[in-house]
Amino acid sequence: MRTRVQSLRFHYKKQKINIQTRINNQITAPELRVIDEKGENLGLMPTSVALKLSLERGFDLIEIAPTAKPPVARIMSYDKFRYQKEKELKKQYAAQKIGELKQVKISMKEAINDMNVKARRANDFLEKDNKVDVTVVMRGREKMFKDLAYKKLDVFLKLITIEHKKTSDPKIGGRGLSVQITKK
Repeated sequence: MRTRVQSLRFHYKKQKINIQTRINNQITAPELRVIDEKGENLGLMPTSVALKLSLERGFDLIEIAPTAKPPVARIMSYDKFRYQKEKELKKQYAAQKIGELKQVKISMKEAINDMNVKARRANDFLEKDNKVDVTVVMRGREKMFKDLAYKKLDVFLKLITIEHKKTSDPKIGGRGLSVQITKK
């Protein structure tokens, strides 16, 4: 039987997630709606009776919905519960991955053929429903000629064959002029 506060620590791609769950003696509600290990509803019962029942069956009593009136608890193994939560979180993070931000850099001195190659790469990114950050890199004295950078950016955006839209206006900052585009 576990007595201290159990927290589920889960690392997914360098992100740490804590999920606080109360189990066994940590549950403070006087009355619970209890679900057994097979998923059947056992109804409302006092916490002490539910805890005694879970110990007789050799499982933990886990509070799965603490905000419900009355709170819902389930009789099951805590390790199995933790495994299921980790699986759910992995699915959620995998679904969020869609629509990454890709970057394409062009320079002020870049020739048209080089820009065509980079435009094809931007087309591939847009086909895969990614956002594309197009940056015109300006070095040294090139920073004085911002109007040429805007023209270079317009030429490059015309080379992209897939229909796209700008998510924001072109901004000057950092190493040059940048704009984000997405597929229409």
